[in-house]
Amino acid sequence: MNRQLLPGIAAMAAIVVASNILVQFLVGQWLTLGAFTYPFAFLVTDLTNRFRGPAAARRVVVAGFAVGVACSLVGSQIAGAGGPLVTFRVALASGLAFLCAQLLDIGIFNRLRHRGWWKAPFVSTLFGATLDTAIFFTFAFSARLAFLEPGNDVGWANEILPLLGRGPEVPLWVSLAAADWLVKMALAIVALVPFRAFVRRFAAPPA
Repeated sequence: MNRQLLPGIAAMAAIVVASNILVQFLVGQWLTLGAFTYPFAFLVTDLTNRFRGPAAARRVVVAGFAVGVACSLVGSQIAGAGGPLVTFRVALASGLAFLCAQLLDIGIFNRLRHRGWWKAPFVSTLFGATLDTAIFFTFAFSARLAFLEPGNDVGWANEILPLLGRGPEVPLWVSLAAADWLVKMALAIVALVPFRAFVRRFAAPPA
């Protein structure tokens, strides 16, 4: 393994592990603590892409995916109050969302890398995070995909409530997805600060 990728792989692994742990702790009605750590995976991917190129970024993503699968396997063996901490649907949704979103992020970033410094990281994260949210919450909680794990009762996530407590009536999981997406977008803007700082500090030419 290229030693130059070790910092990116270590950072990605730390984010994935932390997010898998923190997702168990609620913040208010719509979010978990994991919502505030996971979006920084896009920053790691974008910095790797900026300094090492798309092939290196894909290696970091694959490493993060492997760590995520390992976390899911461990979580599936730990019993919680309502069953295993990680169900099959959540594990499937998490892995699929991570892989698809990060690879999309890499592709878009690479197309925009020679434009304004902020366009590649922000636009790639916008599309990647949107895909991530859509895939995860749909596969994990939509009643239409109950056949994926018939024994997993996700009725609680399909309770019809006003969107984020104020909007039109939708399944609860749609509100959870909307809140998660809003946090991702806010942190995408925040992440531009360290992205710019790293680029200025190390001044590596685009790959």
